[in-house]
Amino acid sequence: MLEIKAKLKTRRGAYALEVRGRLELPFDQRQKSRLRAQLASGEPVALNLPRGEILRGGDLVVAADGRIVEVVAAPEQLLHVVCADATALARAAYHLGNRHVPVQVGDGFLRLAADHVLETMLEGLGASLTRIRAPFEPEAGAYGGQHHHHGEEAGAARIHAYGESDDAHAHDDDHARCGHDHPHHQRTKGARHEHDH
Repeated sequence: MLEIKAKLKTRRGAYALEVRGRLELPFDQRQKSRLRAQLASGEPVALNLPRGEILRGGDLVVAADGRIVEVVAAPEQLLHVVCADATALARAAYHLGNRHVPVQVGDGFLRLAADHVLETMLEGLGASLTRIRAPFEPEAGAYGGQHHHHGEEAGAARIHAYGESDDAHAHDDDHARCGHDHPHHQRTKGARHEHDH
């Protein structure tokens, strides 16, 4: 079985690389660090990536034998959400965010995995919904590219799933587990704790 252990960190096109395989996965599988799957050729692969690594459509990964494999975002059943104006779209995004739902944000639209309960909520907010089949690339979150903790890659995206324990990204006062300082934590006891990073 072909083992894949790393995502190429270089910008695509920076070097002449020969892509010798395609790995097509839906989003829920592209956010797993351990996974068994198949290349488009049918060859079995074992994904063994660093924890928290999220694969995006177009990413390149390196197999143990040196082959470069392209990640393809598989089409999925999604709800395409549009609203009458930007305020209504922001309101829909706010309510989805309160439910910790992975959401793809586009120019004038939102996309999320098809879900009848959320569909009813969005219709109640006045949104227009269309069921589509398309690749799903949700936002990585506010800290996805700007903040990392000890043991995480800089810029590693992390999507917090509904109901998931947040211990891995807890913000305690001294960040003792982090191994690095945060100037925004030098505050007096009882003062408001804000995140601007």
